[in-house]
Parts: sequence; C-alpha cells; structure tokens
Amino acid sequence: MSLWEEDYNIPSFPAVTADDSADVIIVGGGITGITAAYLLTKANVSVILIDADRLVNGTTGHTTAKITAQHGLIYDELIQHTDKTKARLHYEGATDALNMIKETIESLAIDCDFVDKNAVLYAENDVYARKLEREAMAYKTLNIPHETIEGPPDLQAVGGLRMPDQAEFHPIKYLSSLVHYITKHGGRIYEQTVATNLSKDDRPEVITRDGHRLQGSHVIVCSHFPFYEGNQFYFTRMYAERSYILAIKPKQMPAEDDMYLNPEDPVRSIRKMSFRGEELLLIGGEQHKTGQGRATSSHYEALETFANKHFGIERIVDRWSAQDLTTIDKLPYIGRMSDAHPNVYVSTGYRKWGMTTGTLAAMILSDAVHLKQNRYASLYSPNRFYANPSIATFLRENLNVSKHLLLGKLDLTNQSLDDLNTNEAIVFKHNGQRKGAFKDTENHIHIVDTTCTHLGCEVAWNDGDHTWDCPCHGSRFSYTGDVIEGPAETPLQTHDHSLFTNLDTKDDSSGW
Repeated sequence: MSLWEEDYNIPSFPAVTADDSADVIIVGGGITGITAAYLLTKANVSVILIDADRLVNGTTGHTTAKITAQHGLIYDELIQHTDKTKARLHYEGATDALNMIKETIESLAIDCDFVDKNAVLYAENDVYARKLEREAMAYKTLNIPHETIEGPPDLQAVGGLRMPDQAEFHPIKYLSSLVHYITKHGGRIYEQTVATNLSKDDRPEVITRDGHRLQGSHVIVCSHFPFYEGNQFYFTRMYAERSYILAIKPKQMPAEDDMYLNPEDPVRSIRKMSFRGEELLLIGGEQHKTGQGRATSSHYEALETFANKHFGIERIVDRWSAQDLTTIDKLPYIGRMSDAHPNVYVSTGYRKWGMTTGTLAAMILSDAVHLKQNRYASLYSPNRFYANPSIATFLRENLNVSKHLLLGKLDLTNQSLDDLNTNEAIVFKHNGQRKGAFKDTENHIHIVDTTCTHLGCEVAWNDGDHTWDCPCHGSRFSYTGDVIEGPAETPLQTHDHSLFTNLDTKDDSSGW
C-alpha cells in the first residue's frame, strides 16, 4: 500500500453477484476507468465500472502523481521517429489532459492538494547534458514553452530543462470525488470482480470469473494489461517494468520547489508530498524489466543511498513499487481494439505517465462512445504501426522474451527446503520440476509451481515485494500463487507443503 492509499480511502464496493447491463461496461478502476465513467455519467450515459481488486489499488495508487507533458526525453525522439505534427500533438494531448483535471477540480470543488509546479529534466553527466540540449531544440521546434537552466543546485547537475505550468496532486483524493459523482448520478461500481472473457456480439458481454455476464453497447478495457486481447497480441507489443519509490522525511528540502526527473540510467524522480501535516520527499526510479535483474530489495537501497547523499534522511516513512507498460514505439495504445470488435476499446501502455495519459485516454474513449471525432485518436490508435522504431523494438523485445524462456528452463538450481528461512523464498527442483517456496512470518510454507500460466516462462522471486514475477511478459503472482498483474489470467499451481516434508527436494539431474 502506498502513502496515497494510507492517507485517504475511496469507499469500498461489492462484487458483481448477478448478470447486469448498461450502455457502457468499463473494466479497470484506475484513473482511466474512473475518469471515463465520470465523463460518461456526466453525459447521462449509464455505466458499470468493475475492478478485479480495489479501485486505484494498481498503478494509479502507486504513482508519483505528477501531472505533466514532460514525459522524459520523448519529443526529440518523436520528431525523429514520426514527425513534428505527431510530436506536437502528443504535447497538446497531455496539456489538454492537465487542463481537464484542473477544470474538474474547479467544477467539483475538489480538495486534492493540487499545486502548479515546474517540471525539470536534469543531467548529471555530459552525455545526458547533450541529450537535454537536443530535447531543448525539439521544444523550440515544437513551440513548447521551456527554459534551459544550469540544473538543480542540490543534485550536482550539469544541465537542466524546465517546462513551466505543470502540476502535482493527491490522486486518491481527486479520484474519490469522481467516484462520488459517478455513484450519485446512477453509475454502478463493483470491486473484487475479475473479468475473464468477452463475447464477440454486436452488444458485447464481459464475462466474469464467477460466470456473470455484463452486457453493454460498448466495452472499455483499461485494466492496465488488457484482460482480453482480441487476437491483437499485446504481450508481444509491450514490455513491463518495475520502478520503486521511497517516501522520506529529509533533513533538508530541495532549494527550489520544482518536480525533478533525471532520465539517465538509473532514473531518479523527485517531488514533494504533504502527508498528515508533514512535508515529505518522494524519491523514485530504479526501473528494470519485471522479473529480471538483481535482487529487488537492492533498488530500495540504491534510492536510500541517493536520498542520503543529496538531502539526508531523518526517517523513511514508507516505500512501494509500481509496474508500468511501455509499447514498442513509446506511445500508448488508446482506441478501438480491432475492426472485429467495433464496440470494444482498449487503453494501455502509459510508460509511467498515467496521470495525463490516463486522463487523455478517458477523453478519447468517451468521445468514441459518442461517435465523436477526437483529434488525438489516430495518433494513439492500437492498430497503428510506425516502421521506425517499431520493427527493431519488436524484434529486440521478443528476442529478450525467448532468452528468458530458455534460461528459465535451463535453471540448474539445487536448493532445498532445509535452506528456507523465515520471510524468504527459494526455488527447488522436485522430480525434475521447478517449484518455489516462501516461508511467511508465522513459518507457514507456501509452495507454487514456478511456471507462469500465461505462456510457460519461469517466474522469479521478487524479494522487495514478496511476489513471483514473470521475466517474459510481466505477469505477477502473490506468494500464494494468485494473479496480481496480467497478462496471466489463472493462478500458479499450488502444492501442500506436507507433500514435501519427508522428501529430498534437491534434484538429482543425472538420474542415477
């Protein structure tokens, strides 16, 4: 749970217990789903919104909550890989989303800690200083307001690029007001309702895990990773990354009151947060592909080292992580899923910029329901294809998947349950099959089959979040095997620990 969720709770809602219908069925209760439900309810469209868990308990609830059009080093790249018109359109879309959030806050009188801020990219070495110079040239070409600066004095920067008139807010307080509006005006919201399939009728039905059917003239799929892909193979067109956040009480605050991002590797993100009367810093970054790389706990340690170096740490208040999806051309997929599903819309692949992108997606998709032309629809169409860099990225990412699929099957781990300590996990072999075991704080051992139920890759243990993560397509499972993140739809196979109590779990691969 993040500090956003600890600080403010959205009311809970029941699960679906019977078949139902509405004009629009929305799957996914993050910023996109809630904002779309708000816009449609406001237009007197009947809506059912469902979430597999709790509202905003996914990426939306684990964000840094920057509302900005400064999406890292993106505009120079967009000019090179698409054209100036599309690059400018991307900026205008994010800006329209920011303005929509502002207007909604004013019209509903929402108290959500909204503050106008500058967004600043900064560099710590000459290589990235030159990249910032190219990005500044792209801003100038696209007529994006900006200012080149020496860089934040606290961060040993060698260059900076400031975008004025951006913002930050408390996402849960904001979305809670939208939820209140939705339910007050007839919208129906359900939690703990897992969507598993979708019919292909003219009036499509969302089918839940419990077999209930939710019928609508339109279906909006915004469940982070699409729960239904409609043969569009999104798992081959996106990759998942984990990133980490520390909330700290610093010994000293940054000298300037801006939002910061260092787009180098490893990334560093910095912003202030007000929490129960205290001013805190959110220090984020350390992204890596899900299920890959070093022990995840080391990423929190790296953020702690960085925070101590630049600001000092009086105490660490909280820590959490998030998962984000990036498409092969770095632009999100928003729009009609396919010609075969004319009334089904999808939104995914926000690349860590969900506050503006998710809001814009809701605007695009609510227009689609009304058959209203939206000027951003073609840019983000899920059926687009930009040859450069799409082909190269597609090949590289799927080669990476193949490598990890093979490495998982060749894993020669030889650990034993005897090696298992409290609050730790191991991987062991039994009868030639790979198993994972975790011992909780009450010394109960939870054993799962480590083969991901999506396409058969071998999951890896995430010691920072105590989850089993798939290195191929980003599926995540709890230590009890339950699905946390798709594209996997079914849990990992589980085993009774007693079956292994009197057995040697070390695998004799020789067979002798």
